[in-house]
Amino acid sequence: MPRILITSALPYINGIKHLGNLAGSMLPADVYARFKRGQGHEVLYICATDEHGTPAELAAAAAGQDVQTYCDEQHEVQKAAGEAFGLSYDWFGRSSRAPNRRLTEHFAKALEANGLIEERVDRMVYSIDDARFLPDRYVEGTCPHCGHVGARGDQCDNCGRLLDPTDLIAPYSAVSGSTNLEVRDTRHLYLLQTKIEDRIRAWIESKTDWQTLAKSIALKHLDEGLIDRGITRDLKWGVPVVGDDGGPRPGMEGKVFYVWFDAPIEYIGATEEWAQANDGNWESWWRLDRGADDVRYVQFMGKDNVAFHTVSFPATILGSGEPWKTVDTLKAFNWLNWYGGKFSTSQKRGVFMDQALEILPADYWRWHLTAYGPEGSDAAFTWEQFQSTTNKDLADVLGNFVNRIVKFAESKFEGVVPDGGEPGPLEAKLEADVAAGIAEATAAFEAMEFRKACVALRAVWVLGNEYLQEAAPWTAYKTDVERSAVGVRTGLNLVALFARLAAPVMPFTAPTIAATVGESDLSWPTAGEGLLDRLPRGQKVASAEVLFKKIEDAQVAEWSERFGGAD
Repeated sequence: MPRILITSALPYINGIKHLGNLAGSMLPADVYARFKRGQGHEVLYICATDEHGTPAELAAAAAGQDVQTYCDEQHEVQKAAGEAFGLSYDWFGRSSRAPNRRLTEHFAKALEANGLIEERVDRMVYSIDDARFLPDRYVEGTCPHCGHVGARGDQCDNCGRLLDPTDLIAPYSAVSGSTNLEVRDTRHLYLLQTKIEDRIRAWIESKTDWQTLAKSIALKHLDEGLIDRGITRDLKWGVPVVGDDGGPRPGMEGKVFYVWFDAPIEYIGATEEWAQANDGNWESWWRLDRGADDVRYVQFMGKDNVAFHTVSFPATILGSGEPWKTVDTLKAFNWLNWYGGKFSTSQKRGVFMDQALEILPADYWRWHLTAYGPEGSDAAFTWEQFQSTTNKDLADVLGNFVNRIVKFAESKFEGVVPDGGEPGPLEAKLEADVAAGIAEATAAFEAMEFRKACVALRAVWVLGNEYLQEAAPWTAYKTDVERSAVGVRTGLNLVALFARLAAPVMPFTAPTIAATVGESDLSWPTAGEGLLDRLPRGQKVASAEVLFKKIEDAQVAEWSERFGGAD
């Protein structure tokens, strides 16, 4: 079995992430990690807080804290939020820690030794009123390509083009809103991506199994014309640019590496953090000359992060000339919108991760965001759809099945898996149908097509309900107890199976479902297991509290008023 290395886009340090961030990277990465662990693979799921750059400085200032203290606190907040949602990181690191600093300096030196970094005198935007150079993201204006107002100096979110701040029309400071800007000379390091454009293109085109979204975004940026990118900024908070003696590089005093240069390197840095804490070998996951040749590396991210991960970060890795592991599959997600618009803290539109758990347990959200998330296209969250899918999928189909068959076993078969009777044609057909459903779900999870996987899961749960309707063990009990016993035993085995199928998506509820029939096995099922007759005869069963409570109209009205809904 290949070892599976999984990374999801690093959440930025300033503030709890909203449901769109969760649905577009961290949650699907976790679902995939749990699925692969359930199959028996050795999995390493790495994530971290992205802590450098101007936004951290500004957020710290707004909070009245120094930036280190602010990042220390916010890292713990984000780590706790992830754990509360069941995100099974093997390590949740920090880009401000020593391993990332060392590796960032290492890559910069390797790239420069290969002739891929040079110093340039640059013309950058300086805000006279703010008394500072403005990093890319803190210059805003009108996009010169599509005319979008509010484009950032690094990228236009409307047309997706990568930009430089000096490209913008009618620029202004995002820090203060001042238009009192001028362009001044400043010296910076540039990564000469144009020198290795052919290598980057060949690498991208070699990824024959990449989804269309990720590959098309990557090639679009190459087709539009790759540019050399500045990888340093005039900031205090970040990985400093050092010289050969370890002190500030001459001419680079007061400069740090651009956050988009050092942040992806933190995938490797966080793995080193994990190794230090767990007596592990991080190089065996990342260096092809140190044993990483059996690793399959999968990245998860929103579509706005694809360009950096398919062009800029590969330029760093490939340009180093060293045998680093590169991504095998990049799974990109579209955007989760709020009633067709964007999430907005200031306008009280949308739910953020901490708020979501004040409303309902994590598995309600995990199911909805996985089964109805922004996979093939942008998706709009609405309270009405959330209510409908929760009530139908979870309460009516899954929860109702588990509840009624276990309670019937308690009332008529002394709370144990009954013996007696032999399965017949109805059970044989069910087993074949269930096996086909599991195969469909397995294939979809393998392909990282999570919506399709959830459709397949729900279809298997429906098969269970249809079986109980036809077998009708409560009716058979009146005239044929052995036939009723077959139906109950089959139904209880389905409960154990449903727990295993639910485990990647609903890790909190799956153990509860399994425990109702005295089981704890949550491994992913495979063909040929005799799935409908695995439970020992006589094993105790015990019904649980209601697994999924239905969402009432009054709750929808309350949440719409609090968080926003249909206008």
